Amino acid sequence: MTEKGTYTLLIRLEETTTVGVGALGDVSLKEAVYAYTGSAFGAGGLSRLDRHARVASGDNGTRHWHIDYLLGCDSSALAGAFVTPDDAECAVAQAIEGDSVPRFGASDCSCASHLKRATRDAVEDAYEGRDAELRRFG
Repeated sequence: MTEKGTYTLLIRLEETTTVGVGALGDVSLKEAVYAYTGSAFGAGGLSRLDRHARVASGDNGTRHWHIDYLLGCDSSALAGAFVTPDDAECAVAQAIEGDSVPRFGASDCSCASHLKRATRDAVEDAYEGRDAELRRFG
């Protein structure tokens, strides 16, 4: 998978938990579905999704980005990802209706957050009108 694009991971958190997220510190998260929006326009492109899946499965213990800490949490499960070739990371993150987790995944932009407690429908709505597909994991 070498194509490039913007993606939103769908993550189920099975129980309320507090996750230590590097320099961001402890983040308290309620049991819910979360949507994390990122981009993959570098050399590896959307192979980044494979890396996220390896972190979520426990096959990769490296924590580099904020999302790695959540995906590496025992109570989280990676359910799927919406993907578009559009360079629209911040636009999609802002368009998803839901409760933001302050500063999560947004240390390199001016967005309030790139992680929201949201429904799958809210994510689908944010991708409406874009050439997008849903990819499943596992």
